[in-house]
Amino acid sequence: MRSLISAVAATALWAGCAFAQELPSVHLEDLTSVEVGDAIADGYTTIILPTGGTEQNGPHLTIGKHRHIVRYAAGEIARRLGGTLVAPVVDYVPEGDIDPPSGHMRYPGTITLPEEHFGRLVEYAARSFRAHGFTDIVFLSDSGGNMSGMGAVAEALNQEWANEPVRVHFVSDYYANNGWTEWLLEQGETEETIGSHAGLDTTAELLFVAPDQVRMDQLQTAAGPEWRDAAGDPTRATRDYGRMGMELKIEAAVRQARELMAR
Repeated sequence: MRSLISAVAATALWAGCAFAQELPSVHLEDLTSVEVGDAIADGYTTIILPTGGTEQNGPHLTIGKHRHIVRYAAGEIARRLGGTLVAPVVDYVPEGDIDPPSGHMRYPGTITLPEEHFGRLVEYAARSFRAHGFTDIVFLSDSGGNMSGMGAVAEALNQEWANEPVRVHFVSDYYANNGWTEWLLEQGETEETIGSHAGLDTTAELLFVAPDQVRMDQLQTAAGPEWRDAAGDPTRATRDYGRMGMELKIEAAVRQARELMAR
């Protein structure tokens, strides 16, 4: 944790904070209740709520793709912000209707949650954080289908808590304004090779974060006619691409989170 304190001193002087508590992890589920309470008392009053999804990702990426990517990203964001913990990833999110099946629910393994129930889940996670003394609650989504619901909850809670020192910050730039697609296009990729779901970009991210979750023997199948419209050409994905993509997403989130918390 001494390296974390050094990182805070180097990259988060804007906050004017020093954090005395040495933690074995920034992830809430890896800590005891006593460790969390002590951390909050020592200035760890920011918490990230990451959401992903449990959905089909073609023949080449596992159903838990979002969980692996966003958990890694949230941990890095927390370390760079300093004084920040990470809540468990929310894996149950809106993925389509059940009857008749729509969206990702047309494929085996997907788990869906109606929009209103997803909103309540996110809301009550935030209320729980507030009850324990967190004052900056950061919403982070790795899936486009979660964005509107999280944004609406953040707005509603901020209105309710307008006279309190607690704020919810919806960090949308991580997903929607990170420069990742633009960077890939600069490398000579195209919209067709990148794809729109489980494509080159997310394949590269998973190769970097959790390579065992990529079925390398299925990349060519994913690039074939059955999957190409969504998956693009994941055979072009590399760990170096994934490293850059994750860095762009993480830095976009850190910048926006700092801006929102400074207001």
